[in-house]
Amino acid sequence: MSYKNYLLGGAALCGLLALGVPANAQSNAAFSGQIQTLQDQIRGLTQQLQSLQNQVQATQQTQAQTQRSVDQIKTQPAASSNGIIASMPNNRPTLSTADGQNTISLTGRFHFDAADYLSYTPQSSKVAPNGLNSGVNARRARIGVLGKVLGDWNYALVFDMGGTNDNTSTLENAYITYNGFRPLAIEGGYMDVPYTLDEATSSNDIMFVERASSQVIAANLAAGDNRSAAGVRWNNDRLWIGVYGTGPTSGSTHTFPQQFGAFGRASYQVLQDANYSFHVGVDAEGLIKPPTSSAVASTSSGFRAITIFSDRPELRVDPTQIVNAGTIGTSTNPVTGAAVYGFELAGGLGSAFAQAEYFHYNVARQGLSDVNFNGGYVQASYTLTGEARKYNPSTGAYSGIAPAHPFSLAAGTWGALEVAARYSIIDLNDQFTPGTTTASSNGIAGGQQQVFTFGLNWYPNTNIRFMLDYMHGIIDKKNGGSVSTALVPLGGGIGGTMDAIALRTQVAF
Repeated sequence: MSYKNYLLGGAALCGLLALGVPANAQSNAAFSGQIQTLQDQIRGLTQQLQSLQNQVQATQQTQAQTQRSVDQIKTQPAASSNGIIASMPNNRPTLSTADGQNTISLTGRFHFDAADYLSYTPQSSKVAPNGLNSGVNARRARIGVLGKVLGDWNYALVFDMGGTNDNTSTLENAYITYNGFRPLAIEGGYMDVPYTLDEATSSNDIMFVERASSQVIAANLAAGDNRSAAGVRWNNDRLWIGVYGTGPTSGSTHTFPQQFGAFGRASYQVLQDANYSFHVGVDAEGLIKPPTSSAVASTSSGFRAITIFSDRPELRVDPTQIVNAGTIGTSTNPVTGAAVYGFELAGGLGSAFAQAEYFHYNVARQGLSDVNFNGGYVQASYTLTGEARKYNPSTGAYSGIAPAHPFSLAAGTWGALEVAARYSIIDLNDQFTPGTTTASSNGIAGGQQQVFTFGLNWYPNTNIRFMLDYMHGIIDKKNGGSVSTALVPLGGGIGGTMDAIALRTQVAF
């Protein structure tokens, strides 16, 4: 019988007593005994009820503890019998020891581009190119491992099967970093050295499909991707300082003496708050020992020259580099050194963000005056869904967008949406007067390139991004003797204007 039935029975019995019992049926003593018996039964029923309530509470507590244990198992890494913990931070497969002092993670990124040149109008139809090719390109296809050893040693080994030409395999990263003097870090190997603000920003987080040409040319002098380097960096939550010595990129030929350079960068967060920031920085890069060109005529010694002052119109599906200073340095007047000086600004206010860099390029030539170029860009973005680009103290740069509500049809959420715009310019003309030859002035007529870019970026989640860019480019380049005057007179235009649209599909972990 349940405790409810006991209670009902007791209540009924009390009711009968309340109706009254003939006074002459029992004595007063017997009646008192009955009352005592009923009171004892009621106390027993009360104790049974309290016991049942305690059992229910204990069962509920056990169920809650079991659920907490299940949730903890789901969220915490699982340890195997040999003490190795498996986890997936940011969807990156990771194995680590129980104390977290030794880890190895699988990392990768895939950037697949499809682009269409909507139009290209040359300044002269008699000079190539008369059109630019649309197409697709595996801009980056990287896979590798990274981690740490004994807590203080970090390492990375990453290969890239994509690239600018979509047909190369490159050693992207192979370096080791010692962090025992935190916050000072000492590192060396092949790496993406953090020269310039935009280079310090991961390619997974850059605002547009390609970085501005002015930045690409600056970094290519003695920095950039897969660069051999050794250096030190230090940072706190506002200040970042780094100094590196650099050599050639991975895959460079060893037939002739290789280049040696160095750079330093310093940046500071003047204003830093949860809702706003303001960033300034300076950097300097020097080519201390220029690379040696291929053999010249009958000699096998070569000469010091550089060819990095050129770039495509901020798109990588066609190899044509219209803005191009050519080879600087000859056997008579070799290059003795080169440098780039930069200044950077950035800041955010809520969901709005802006960034700008200016570069001055200098090339020293033996027996001739120096060559000087200039370039820069300014870009801005606004996140329509409310997220913001946050400052990353370890790189002295800004991160990308992490959607507050990842895309989910079931939940009715759509990720993050960002709109962006950029203006960039690079001027590779110096000591050149249109209508004359560069040989007569020992000048350079590489041309001036301006590109206006408008972008729309969709972040379904933190690992996937889709980028849509529209570009309008103006390349004003004059004939300084590089083209036959029978085709284009001296000073005639040999550049062009273009319009293009590009789509990138990005997956990274």
